[in-house]
Amino acid sequence: MLKALVFLALCALTVSVTAEAVTTERQTELRNLVHQDCGSCHGMRLTGGLGPALTPQALQARNHDFLFATISEGRHGTPMPPWRTLLTEQEINWIVDYLKTPEAKP
Repeated sequence: MLKALVFLALCALTVSVTAEAVTTERQTELRNLVHQDCGSCHGMRLTGGLGPALTPQALQARNHDFLFATISEGRHGTPMPPWRTLLTEQEINWIVDYLKTPEAKP
């Protein structure tokens, strides 16, 4: 039980540190990027299209590191481009957290 509480506290700390590193204004810009740029392949509601769905339910089995690497490095052999030259690590972390949050809606 104690281990579970410590784990949850560390997860919350990680999310809050990520959120603090990205300004509120930038968060709005990143939300727009997700729904417009990512949505052009993953569907405007992120429910799938050329690329797979990016809903919290669809991403449930994917861990943070996998999603971070996918956004940062792209997916070889697919249309998914690398975003590392356009986004900071903090911004990519924020996007991963945003995509995995059930309230993440346009």
